[in-house]
Amino acid sequence: MANVKAENGAVKSSVALVGCGWFGFALAKQLVHEGYRVTGCKRSADELSALTEVGIDAYPLQLGSEAPFAPDAQALSGLFQTDYLVVNIPPRLKRGNAAYLEELQQLIALTQGWQYQQIVFISTTGVYPAKDKVMTEADALAESSDSQVLLDAEALFQALPHACIVRFAGLVGPKRHPGRFLAGKTDVSGANVAVNLVHLSDCVSAVSQILAATGSGLSVAPIYNLCAPTHPTKAEFYQAAAESLGLVAPEFNQQSMPSKVIQGDAIVTDLGFRYQYASPLDMLAAC
Repeated sequence: MANVKAENGAVKSSVALVGCGWFGFALAKQLVHEGYRVTGCKRSADELSALTEVGIDAYPLQLGSEAPFAPDAQALSGLFQTDYLVVNIPPRLKRGNAAYLEELQQLIALTQGWQYQQIVFISTTGVYPAKDKVMTEADALAESSDSQVLLDAEALFQALPHACIVRFAGLVGPKRHPGRFLAGKTDVSGANVAVNLVHLSDCVSAVSQILAATGSGLSVAPIYNLCAPTHPTKAEFYQAAAESLGLVAPEFNQQSMPSKVIQGDAIVTDLGFRYQYASPLDMLAAC
């Protein structure tokens, strides 16, 4: 059964979350707090207790050719038989492009036969080319093998009914402070480049709002960018980020680079979403 009764008798919607890492775990905890019944998975059975401790119905699931045995669809029926499905599997492209797509295809096969009210697939703004341009959701381009596999992954889910692709910009937040990325480095290029980042809290809120919008009967677009609306330069931001940690600020050379700007306001227009952290500079105190 996708729905269960809450203590007050109301029916709670259910969400399956495939990928309970840094972002996925934060999202799962928020959805539990909002009253959803949440199922989730980890690659190892030894890691499931972290999920169950916060109220998530946890299942072991390892996809791909490296798995010691093929997933049992019947044993996983409790994981996937939900109202909503959120897929957050990092591409880890260094393993090879085919491995990532194989995992996603295997996942989709496991969910066949279940009709979701909404599927949310977490992607990345890495699908956009390095050009001096404001990038909207329509501007994705496969200019490399990596961006091609990211678009191929999106296409797998775009072929499914009720799917929404959410492309995250660079993700920062607790335990991922950007001040360490370039601290102490010299002769860094691209001082002029616009910074495209989004805070973990905004990512959690955005996906939650997409699910809520679907549940309220609102129309959700097939693709949304998620990126803070303010874009300081690379030099301005990473110098401030390093200094906020008391680290040596990076030194930049005069070599300019193409500066793409990710536009993340479609979700604002469509769903009334509001970025809590409108500028990457605002994020530094919340990392």
